[in-house]
Amino acid sequence: MILKLKRTPGIYLVGFMACGKTVIGRMLAESLGWNFADIDDDIEAVEKVTIAEIFDVRGEPEFRRLETGAVHRRVQSIEAGHPTVVALGGGAFSQTANYELIRDNGISIWLDCPLPVIRRRVEACAHRPLARDPEKFERLYYTRRESYSRADFRIEISNDDPRTVVNEVLSLPLF
Repeated sequence: MILKLKRTPGIYLVGFMACGKTVIGRMLAESLGWNFADIDDDIEAVEKVTIAEIFDVRGEPEFRRLETGAVHRRVQSIEAGHPTVVALGGGAFSQTANYELIRDNGISIWLDCPLPVIRRRVEACAHRPLARDPEKFERLYYTRRESYSRADFRIEISNDDPRTVVNEVLSLPLF
């Protein structure tokens, strides 16, 4: 196991919305015998409202503040000895404070999914506030790729079989 992961046993899945972070994260955590956490689920549990409601009522800046707090709490839990696979929200890794915290406290893996696949997956999802405007959605996809590229590892999503991606993660030189 690489030293960084040994010291802080956290694997953070980053990537654009609908790239498979939650599905792949759950399967990966199960394979490793680790805990699984989804930052968006953490926020909804604390706030008792959906992510879409937070965006609509309080705005994106407030959501990002809540998100940074949730990431910080997860890192603290991992540092306390709870190995966890964490699915980050699509914009979390783009925030400097989150990126630095993750960079210093675990391993990040970019799940790089092509835009046409993402579009297909979010077509019927009204609960994704940043997917409502197709032009903004595409700009956001390409803008965020630069921040995702800072991840420790990158895995291309080439099909809809999450097991393939989990196997690719398990074959990375991490363990």
